[in-house]
Amino acid sequence: MDTKWGIDLGGTKIEGVVLNASSPSDILCRIRVPTEQQGGYDHVVNQVHRLVTEMKAITGITPAKIGMGTPGTTDPSSGLLKNSNTVALNGQPLQQSLTDAVGCEFIMSNDANCFAMAETHLGAVQQYDKLPQVVVGLILGTGAGSGIVVNGQVINGLHGIGGEWGHNQLMADGDMCYCGKQGCVETVIAGPALERYYKNTTGQARSLKDIVARRGEDPAAQQTIDHLLEYFGRGISTMINILDPEVIIIGGGVGNIKDLYERGTEAARPYVFNPEVRTKIIPPMLGDSAGVFGAAMLT
Repeated sequence: MDTKWGIDLGGTKIEGVVLNASSPSDILCRIRVPTEQQGGYDHVVNQVHRLVTEMKAITGITPAKIGMGTPGTTDPSSGLLKNSNTVALNGQPLQQSLTDAVGCEFIMSNDANCFAMAETHLGAVQQYDKLPQVVVGLILGTGAGSGIVVNGQVINGLHGIGGEWGHNQLMADGDMCYCGKQGCVETVIAGPALERYYKNTTGQARSLKDIVARRGEDPAAQQTIDHLLEYFGRGISTMINILDPEVIIIGGGVGNIKDLYERGTEAARPYVFNPEVRTKIIPPMLGDSAGVFGAAMLT
């Protein structure tokens, strides 16, 4: 049987899946092991090796290649991982280490790319367009990122940062970002940024979930949602102007705010270089399955 193998490498867990290549919704194996990143780089590599060994034992199949989603991204010029919040991986040749340890080819991409791939091939995008040319998958939660899928394939880019939407300047006088720039998308409309906006307006600290729930009784809560929509529209208009996608899909905690789907297109309209905006903005379907399924789709 032809199969697709995927691994989602997270800060606390490593999840693996084996899919039937001719029917990817047919899951042959799906298991997890702890990352245990406190054990260091070599230990994380060994944990991935352990996971693959268990998957091989369950399925009786030895893979020729495995797709993997990672926090951060592999620099194409050096082969070293960068920008990972699993800090033990930064500056390390993870792709080569895993290929050597496991004995098969690893194809790696960052987690936002895997999210976009999964929702394009197996998830919500299929409900709107079976063969989309361009799909943008946004992750709006604690941070902000995105993946771009063109003709069914993820766009990694020259530096491995294809789709890095969250670190473009959106507000010239905005807050400083950990990346060293000011007013990035992430510092304006990610979850902590919206909570900070509300606190700066009212002097009170509330969770984003609470802010959303209070809109009917709290003008500052509504003002926070309006702020989100205004800057979401500005930010996403750049994606639409450059890529002109059929579908934009939003994951992460901010993606649970229904206004993004009901009013997001209208918010982008004043900034898009076209009289109308037909791009669909939709919620995801796969939940926490997206990362590991998208990794499998890389193969």
